[in-house]
Amino acid sequence: METQYLLTDSEKELFGDLYKQLLQLSKDEIHTSDYERVKGYLLDAAATPAMQRDVFGLHPLITSLQTALIVATEIGMSRAAILSVMLIKVVQTGQLTEEQVRKDLGEDVGKIIHGLIRIEELYEKNPIVESENFRQLFLSFADDMRVILIVIANRVCIMRQIKDAENDEARRRVAMESSYLYAPLAHKLGLYRLKSELEDLSMKYLEHDAYYHIKEKLNATKKSRDAYIENFIRPVEEKLKAAGLTFHMKGRTKSIHSIWQKMKKQKCPFEGVYDLFAIRVILDSPIEREKQDCWQVFSIITDMYQPNPKRMRDWLSIPKSNGYESLHITVMGPEGKWVEVQIRTERMDEIAERGLAAHWRYKGVKGGEAGVESWLQSIRNALEAGDDLQLMDQFKMDLYEDEVFVFTPHGDLFKLPQGATVLDFAYAIHTKIGNHCTGGRISHKMVTIRQVLQSGDQVEIMTHANQTPKQDWLNIAKTSRARAKIRQALKEMSASQAQFAKEELERKFKNRKIDIDEATLMHTMTRLGYRVVTDFYQALAEGSLEINRVLDAYVVQQRHDRGEIASQTMSADNYQLPTEAEQAATAKGGDVLVIDQNLSGIDYSLAKCCHPVYGDEVFGFLTAGGGIKIHRCDCPNAPALRDRYGYRIIDARWAGKDGSQYAITLRVVGQDDLGIVNNITSIISKDEKLLLRSISIDSNDGLFHGTLTIMLEDTSRLKQLIQKLEGVRGVKTVTRL
Repeated sequence: METQYLLTDSEKELFGDLYKQLLQLSKDEIHTSDYERVKGYLLDAAATPAMQRDVFGLHPLITSLQTALIVATEIGMSRAAILSVMLIKVVQTGQLTEEQVRKDLGEDVGKIIHGLIRIEELYEKNPIVESENFRQLFLSFADDMRVILIVIANRVCIMRQIKDAENDEARRRVAMESSYLYAPLAHKLGLYRLKSELEDLSMKYLEHDAYYHIKEKLNATKKSRDAYIENFIRPVEEKLKAAGLTFHMKGRTKSIHSIWQKMKKQKCPFEGVYDLFAIRVILDSPIEREKQDCWQVFSIITDMYQPNPKRMRDWLSIPKSNGYESLHITVMGPEGKWVEVQIRTERMDEIAERGLAAHWRYKGVKGGEAGVESWLQSIRNALEAGDDLQLMDQFKMDLYEDEVFVFTPHGDLFKLPQGATVLDFAYAIHTKIGNHCTGGRISHKMVTIRQVLQSGDQVEIMTHANQTPKQDWLNIAKTSRARAKIRQALKEMSASQAQFAKEELERKFKNRKIDIDEATLMHTMTRLGYRVVTDFYQALAEGSLEINRVLDAYVVQQRHDRGEIASQTMSADNYQLPTEAEQAATAKGGDVLVIDQNLSGIDYSLAKCCHPVYGDEVFGFLTAGGGIKIHRCDCPNAPALRDRYGYRIIDARWAGKDGSQYAITLRVVGQDDLGIVNNITSIISKDEKLLLRSISIDSNDGLFHGTLTIMLEDTSRLKQLIQKLEGVRGVKTVTRL
């Protein structure tokens, strides 16, 4: 068996090639002596058993060099980032300390490595983020923006290499995480090329058939598509040259993932997606003439082809918060086909391709650093008051939504996600204004805090000193900043009310001349059904629990503690831990599920969309309310849940049963012969362990369609039943719904 930490001959050759490429690419920024020092560290680390391969069998040093190449060439980052990526595994395995890195290569390299190690500690050897450590992940991201870019590059590197990996489950989970976390991150930071690649690769691993269906269609139509692009570009080039502009044009086919999303959204086949490609006009213009030249190209193209005004996007006058600048128009091209045209300069194109990193090359040019820093600050704010899962949901919304541009009465511009309300705008201005917001005024018309804002709105916020945040404001606010501030205010108000209730309870005790004993009070809370002290005082504050009831319960508990009343509570000294069999028997409904890391006895419910039965392959889904829903792995909703909320998926498996029955629904299709229904029902009635709950029969054109709901105890019983039903003469198919 091959030693897991040693480089193979082919890997040694690849190691050398990657090192030479990095040396050549960054020779102007990184001194040769730095590279020689780093090479020594890498070679020493390559011979240590601490350098183990990951779950896909990839060697970490090779992955580090490949990631460094992506960082250098596809993102365009500089010395500190490249050296940090090359050395991260060496430091992580203890072959090199952070202090030594700072001493040899500088403070900047050490800072990035520190951020990367925080993230590596979350992943360990399994490159999958679980829901419980999202908070730590975001804290690491929000600390240094370069860390985000490097981690995205690393994920692209891994996704490119796991096509033939044997660990299919790990590949699926990494692909899901890339789809719901890293692609949105790349999108927000303007790394559109890497974002598209992550989405395409995720689709390739998660929706194999759909991916290759679209890929084959694109290959089959490539020749005609290229001919059409050439036919469209030729006359435009002539006009632009005649205007004296320096430029180049190219056509690009849209990503497979974006085409698939359009097919699903429009509910149409591949042939029904009309904008399969876009034309890009890239101008070589000095900074002072950029806007003028872009609008000149816009004018020339719209004079030649009829534009669609509903599909015009001006990110030239007001760039996106991530710095993206471009003019997008859709025009009616030859043969009556719609064509999207993107107009930008070389500088804008580099920012679109390389995102945030490209801004560092154009100091003094209005870019997206401030917007991205504002977004990172919103993450920091959300971390202070947000629930992990709510944070992740809001994070996704902030990334994917388009932006609206709203003005204050003084003309100050604010960028908010599409769907943002007056309440969101109030919190964007200042937390105090949000907390006291009562409504707003748009175009001299009074509106409520629920009013959805449109680009160009000039909004005046109305406030009142007595206004305070309400629980339902969380349903009104759309931005993570507003929701975090509302939660924080509600938490502070709740704490204040609880403190007031506590003081009131103490006064009542004093009035009845009862001394308070903390241990007795805690036992009283438990008897009343409260396990958390804050919940107890909150119930008193809200009036759902009466103070007199607490006093009476306290007196009874006090008498128990004194031995005046025989205690019905078992002593801890006499308590015996239940056996594994007893634990299995006491799990919900007696049907044991082991959830996540061998946890049993956790409250859960079976999903009604797929009705899992004992023996089905299942998974748990953590709902917004905190409960766990158990779904079959082949549930029709499973792909959507994994795609949109992969961080809420937890492992679950059956571990025992006590004979409980489950409701399952079967659909039976067959010939409408006399007596066939009687034959079906008789099979069920003869089996004492089956119970027919309902039956519905529909007959049409000589075929009957029957829906049967049956109570049974496990999948083995289900398989036997399906086999018997399929054996009935005239039955064509039996399927589980």
